[in-house]
Amino acid sequence: MAQTMKDRPFKPLLKQDLEHVLNHARQDLDRLRGARLFMTGGTGFFGKWLASSFVKANSTLRLSATLVLLTRDPEKFRQQNPDFAADPSISLWQGDVRSFDFPPGQFTHIIHGASGPGNRPLEMFDITVEGTRRALQCAAQAGAKRFLFLSSGAVYGPQPAAMTHIPETYSGGPDPLLPGSEYGEAKRAAEHLSVNYSRANEFEATIARCFTFCGPHLPLALNFAIGNFIADALAKRPISVQGDGTTYRSYLYTADLAVWLWALLVRGKNERAYNVGSDEEVTIATLAQTVANVAGSPQGIQITQQPKPGAAPLRYVPSVERARSELGLEPLIKLKEGIRRTLDWLC
Repeated sequence: MAQTMKDRPFKPLLKQDLEHVLNHARQDLDRLRGARLFMTGGTGFFGKWLASSFVKANSTLRLSATLVLLTRDPEKFRQQNPDFAADPSISLWQGDVRSFDFPPGQFTHIIHGASGPGNRPLEMFDITVEGTRRALQCAAQAGAKRFLFLSSGAVYGPQPAAMTHIPETYSGGPDPLLPGSEYGEAKRAAEHLSVNYSRANEFEATIARCFTFCGPHLPLALNFAIGNFIADALAKRPISVQGDGTTYRSYLYTADLAVWLWALLVRGKNERAYNVGSDEEVTIATLAQTVANVAGSPQGIQITQQPKPGAAPLRYVPSVERARSELGLEPLIKLKEGIRRTLDWLC
């Protein structure tokens, strides 16, 4: 069985990745000089990248900024993340995202990334929605100026077959009556709360609609195709495609993800949603073959199903023209290089 990231011993991010974030987000990070940030979801995939790159930037650029991370178990967090948890610019605040006591003092920026477990739908919905409400209440109490909510492309529901890249202006949504819709519905509700709390309390709220990613800290044993493929390659078994391989996805490398999120935090427009991801589409079958090629996997790939004649392939690919035109953001690290760096970090 593939290991989860929690099972693996601690490993710092690659130096070249942290340098990439610093080089391409330098101007945005410099705008955090003297800032006091609060973040939920710091124990997760995105949170670890933001915390690690914050520590790097804070030290290198001498920002004199601080970051408070919410966690239910501070001691466990310190053990699992000794690189940034021990940094003097980082402090931990204990609590459940739905009910935590507000940390004392003022905050300039709040990043809300916490969400619930995907295998318990009702709990996930409650944690996502009520956790967002609590984070927004914290922003109002703390006098924050900027609030970044980490949402998801799941808010759009199924992508129409004729739409190659889904834009932020698409007004579709998940069917609330179908199993599996709870994640997208929870994120939609949380986006609604973010905008309304920002209006009522006079802070700016920006929404990051995140798609699919590749990079260190990505779980290898959950329902993420590229994580499963990398786990197969590391275990030296055939890379298994659980489907017909025709579905389209795109993958932004996590060093670019961090660059994008720092940009959205400091200069994303108020009450504006931005797709966060790559617009370079790839079929799942091609993705599996790419992982096999980069990893030098001798077992090759196995596709478990045949395509249905005449069926349009499923798609989950964002348009990133808004982030490109308004914020000057680009996917810089190509898929093959991102896979190679992920494997380097894991090995």
